[in-house]
Amino acid sequence: MGDVWAAFGTAEFAHIVGLSLTVSLSATAIAAVIGLPSGAALAICRFPGRRLLILLANAFLGLPPVVVGLALYLMLSRSGPLGALALLFTPSAMIIAQALLAAPIITALTHRAIQDPWEEYGGALRVDGATRSRARTGPRAGSA
Repeated sequence: MGDVWAAFGTAEFAHIVGLSLTVSLSATAIAAVIGLPSGAALAICRFPGRRLLILLANAFLGLPPVVVGLALYLMLSRSGPLGALALLFTPSAMIIAQALLAAPIITALTHRAIQDPWEEYGGALRVDGATRSRARTGPRAGSA
């Protein structure tokens, strides 16, 4: 047990924690860049296939991490279609895997958070003269 406590003060431990934080924060940022606009578009815009995309976003909430890991392994292995990139077992591959797991979660939660207020206030914004793009973002402070 003493060996475990001794490891906390080492440079290797600090490197491991730093790498873990870098991977997780990077993956979350990438997933947010993908998921926030996607969820907002699913809540606001009407287009063919929208219901299918909402269904897929909600279905991927339960996507097993093992399935994502296996699919990514097959894609990034030497004989896979992305094998030439040599990303297998790298921090980049970990970021891709975590972003693939987080993007549907962010998309579905954003959709749910925006859908009800949009249904309630979106029409009022349009009636009051807001353009469709303006109604999506809402009123801005300091604008006439």
